[in-house]
Amino acid sequence: MTDSSLYSLIWMSRPLMQAAEASVEAGLSGTGLTVRMRAVLEMLHAHGDQTVPEIAQRLEIKRQYVQLMVNETGAAGLTEPRANPRHKRSPLLSLTETGRALIDGVIARERALVDRIGADLDPTEVAAALRIVQTLTTRLKSHAKDRP
Repeated sequence: MTDSSLYSLIWMSRPLMQAAEASVEAGLSGTGLTVRMRAVLEMLHAHGDQTVPEIAQRLEIKRQYVQLMVNETGAAGLTEPRANPRHKRSPLLSLTETGRALIDGVIARERALVDRIGADLDPTEVAAALRIVQTLTTRLKSHAKDRP
C-alpha cells in the first residue's frame, strides 16, 4: 500500500498525543497530580498492585523514570509499598484510599470528556480506527526491533 493518508495517519499521532496530554493536564488542575503521577495511578487502577518494573513495562519507559514517578505518588500519600511474596526487594505498589478516590474522579471526568467530543462519531469507524492504530503500532515496533 502506498497511500499518503496512511503516512499522514501515522504522523498525526504526535499532535493527537500532544492534544490529549494538554487536555489531561488541564483536567488535573486542582488535583495536585502531574501527568506522570496520573500515569502511575492509572496503571495501578487498571491492573491492580504492581512493581515498578511491571509499571515501566506497561508504560514502555525506563524503570528508573517510573521510580521517580512512584516516589512522587508515595510522597503525596496516593500509593504505598506492600510486601511482594514473589520478590523481596521489589515491593508491590498499591493505591491508597486517597489515591483510588482521586484517580476514580480523574478517570470519570476524562470519560465524560471523551463522550462529549466523540458523541457524533460513528462507533464502527472508531473501532476500525482503533484496530488500524493497534496494527500500525505493532508493525512499527516489530520493524524497529528488526533493525540493527
